Amino acid sequence: MSLTRRNLLVLAAAVGIAGGTSFAYAADTLNVGSYPNNPPFEYKTDSGSFEGFEVDVVNEAAKRAGMTTAIADYGFQALFAGTSSKRIDVAISSITITPERLKSQSFTQPYYDSDMGVATKDGSTVKGVADLKGKIIGVLSGSTGEKWVKDNKAADGFADIKGYNSQQDMFLDLGAGRVDAVVSDVPGMQYLFIKMKGFAIADRIKTGEQYGLMMTKDSPLLGKINDAITAMKKDGTMQTIHKKWFGSDAPAASSTATEMPIPKA
Repeated sequence: MSLTRRNLLVLAAAVGIAGGTSFAYAADTLNVGSYPNNPPFEYKTDSGSFEGFEVDVVNEAAKRAGMTTAIADYGFQALFAGTSSKRIDVAISSITITPERLKSQSFTQPYYDSDMGVATKDGSTVKGVADLKGKIIGVLSGSTGEKWVKDNKAADGFADIKGYNSQQDMFLDLGAGRVDAVVSDVPGMQYLFIKMKGFAIADRIKTGEQYGLMMTKDSPLLGKINDAITAMKKDGTMQTIHKKWFGSDAPAASSTATEMPIPKA
């Protein structure tokens, strides 16, 4: 069978698609989704670049895995759809590892331990969880804070729950009195309060929460990225990143310093 010039061009294009540089570039790129209103874990600079504790973690892990990162801006809830649909390989946003999430997502080993907290406006009569009866609680939609409030609404007598897509909007409503208190992760709120004055953490909720990189369920990249995190813990890089963003070393027994297994459903 003879091949015309047109046939040859079509064949060459097909070969290029299958094995060309665009495919190689994609294979070497870790596509990351980030909710960038979550300092010090991740945020966007004025120039549009991403910075933060987890940005440094994922960039270093990708580098050790022989990859580069492409980080895109996502809403918090959209991160879960992004990994499930494989539009992104990894999601970062201080995402707590939970049994429910492990049913549809994979996580690397944890690298940060956290608690939730009850935040209030200065001068509030709410001093702790016991004072939330009959109150309207603000939460970040899709977060473990939202789950905790919903799980405890009946027992603790919360009047209502309001969900938000950003911490800033949530605290603007707290300041305006549209919610009585907020339940969210302590580290992110503490960092936010450096710039947003007039708020305080009234009470801590001990949860045993741990954060990891959330990845597509059974991702073929999971082992490679997890091994990179293990190496970062062993050589002290993870502690260096922690100290950069939180001003001190993490406890020696914490998940920031200690190698841990990949969480299983």
